[in-house]
Amino acid sequence: MEFLDGVNALTLVFVALLILAIAYRFYGIFMAHRVLRLNGNNLTPAVSLADGRDYVATNRNVLFGHHFAAIAAAGPLVGPVLAAQFGYLPGALWILIGCVLGGGVHDMVVLFASVRHKGQSLATIASKEIGTTTGMVAGVAVLFILVLTLAGLSLACISAMHEASWSLFTVLITMPIAIIMGLIMRYRQNSVTFASILGGVLLLIGIIGGHGLMQYETISNLFHWNIQTISIAIAVYGLLASILPIWLLLVPRDYLSTYLKIGTILMLAVGIIFVHPTLEMPAITEFAAGGGPIIGGPVLPFIFIVIACGAISGFHAIIATGTTPKMLGNEKDILFVGYGAMLVEGFVALMALIAACTLMPGDYFAINTPTQAYEGFLAANPALHQVDLPHFVEKIGVELQGRTGGAVSLAVGMAHIFNRIPFMDEVMAYWYNFAIMFEAVFILTAIDAGTRVGRFFLQEMLGTVIPKFGDKNWVPGMIISSVIFTFCWGYLVYTGNVSSIWPLFGISNQLLAACGLIVCTTMLIRLNRGKYALVSAIPGIFMAAITFWAGYLQVVDIYLPNGQYLLASLAILAMLLMAFVFVGAFRKWYQLLGIPAEQTDSYGERVREVVR
Repeated sequence: MEFLDGVNALTLVFVALLILAIAYRFYGIFMAHRVLRLNGNNLTPAVSLADGRDYVATNRNVLFGHHFAAIAAAGPLVGPVLAAQFGYLPGALWILIGCVLGGGVHDMVVLFASVRHKGQSLATIASKEIGTTTGMVAGVAVLFILVLTLAGLSLACISAMHEASWSLFTVLITMPIAIIMGLIMRYRQNSVTFASILGGVLLLIGIIGGHGLMQYETISNLFHWNIQTISIAIAVYGLLASILPIWLLLVPRDYLSTYLKIGTILMLAVGIIFVHPTLEMPAITEFAAGGGPIIGGPVLPFIFIVIACGAISGFHAIIATGTTPKMLGNEKDILFVGYGAMLVEGFVALMALIAACTLMPGDYFAINTPTQAYEGFLAANPALHQVDLPHFVEKIGVELQGRTGGAVSLAVGMAHIFNRIPFMDEVMAYWYNFAIMFEAVFILTAIDAGTRVGRFFLQEMLGTVIPKFGDKNWVPGMIISSVIFTFCWGYLVYTGNVSSIWPLFGISNQLLAACGLIVCTTMLIRLNRGKYALVSAIPGIFMAAITFWAGYLQVVDIYLPNGQYLLASLAILAMLLMAFVFVGAFRKWYQLLGIPAEQTDSYGERVREVVR
């Protein structure tokens, strides 16, 4: 593999853009026309069930912004950075292959299934397509995974904004700006362009002006929040975003933050084009066999678990059966919103991987290795000593060693890439704080959409016991469900008892991705798609097998030897719940394949079986 070492980052960017463009033009259109057979004449639930609160037909560009912002949380930043331990090649291959053949397919078929099922959740879809018991188990599994996900994301957000006054200020001002944009787009016709320009200008003013304001100690202290305050504030924001009309806060804020996300990644891409940095990390490192300081397991199967968002992610199924299908105005937009947003997220993940791999390996490991383990790691690997990191520490004014996670590596990676540009040293601190804020915005857009979807899930489940909760417009039920669900993950965040659940998130998240693919394959078989159902069945079965393998190794080799019995129990529970769903789905496949397609559904298609 030595001949792949020292590759120019620009080469990898060019290859990635070419692959993603070809994938959208050919495989995405194949999925839309041949597999899903999208029809613009079919009424979507956003039109047929419009209520002005949750079911709101939304401009396709705005919806793309919301969907991308909601699915692109910390995963495409943190996962690729951690996976750089194995070398740049495993991560790059999995991001590109997984994104095109796994993640994009997953997001399209799940969104399609929810649109055809009137915007209902994955658990409800499983109930109708497979069976009531399977649907109930799927619902419990999804809620369980969603609580863990939102708690873990919130802790990562707290870590990013804690004692970072400028970052916190910038994140806070996105909320009033979003409300202004929401009101304009709601009550002024054809105003998306105007609202977009206004929002972008106000955001730019806020970012630049906020940096200046934070130079005054009195103002800076106002936004110097402690961990407990930020924990409560995040929970309150999630609660409000789940209750308020979706057009007022959640959608415009996600749409606004998309400018920041895509803009930052484009700046990084432009920097790579002009600077031509070299990938300093080898194609394959000695830690691919296991025993690394960041990820203890081997590259196979852990590369598929560490890089979740950016390749394929079960969290996307929660968004694609939650907020997005209730806002899709035209069924044909599933290609643009579902497949397109996933490809963009894959590109974001690749940029994060490149940023990490352009660092000198010694600097990378110094940043991402926990402080308590670093001395032992350096003693065992003296060649991986720090090179440029002391210079970065001097210019930024912050200790960078042991700052695990995606934000710091991305910030330092940006500084490393732009370091050849004159006067870059003078604004290095600016880039560092900007990247911290950048990651916080990424995470919050997943928290707001995830909390709202959690409310939908909980309302549906409570509705089976108390029918009144099944009425999505019943305000008391809406508020009660939101408060209960927000309290579940908010309490875990406030008490700090989930700080070690991040590895478990990777396993549960990928199990949920397999669940989305396998459940929706059941629907494709029922709709008589024949051999085309293999496009979701193959990646679904692959992800199920690879994640069970990784889960077994995580429990046996890491959790149990270290006495982490609670984490081991949670991992086993997640795998058992999903195994029950998978077995139910496979039995339904066998049953459906023995039924001829002699019935006609409400869309006029010949199907094997009609569901309500």
